[in-house]
Amino acid sequence: MRVARTSADAIAMLEGLMWLLLSWSVSFSIHQGTTMPTMGALSLVGTIILVTWGHRPMRLILGRFRIRRRRTEMWMHVLALPLLLALLLAVLIEALVSPLNGAQKMLLFNVLASAGWMVFAITLLIKGAMFTVSSKNKKKKPNRRTQD
Repeated sequence: MRVARTSADAIAMLEGLMWLLLSWSVSFSIHQGTTMPTMGALSLVGTIILVTWGHRPMRLILGRFRIRRRRTEMWMHVLALPLLLALLLAVLIEALVSPLNGAQKMLLFNVLASAGWMVFAITLLIKGAMFTVSSKNKKKKPNRRTQD
């Protein structure tokens, strides 16, 4: 059980990091004025996706319930919530301060997505630590029914 939980956490964190790399490469490309960083990130992401879909053992691992659930939680932290918050913040900033261009909106989303991924990663690490401590405590406590 512990191995499945750890692998699900690691896969979800790495996948979130991969998508963050792609979104930050878009911002970096806009800043530089060239598409090379985005093309490099897209090539890396495409290769990873092809390998995971084509490699049968990896496809089976990624299809497990615990990993699908962790990946869904990751998408909520990295994509859904930051998109909604970036939209609301962009509307507020445009109404109160000045209009934002596309690069600034993308940067706002990237910052919020990175913060969401950090919250997700820290949450998983804390959950893992709590599970480890609770499982060690369960092993140390003798069962009352077996003593009687």
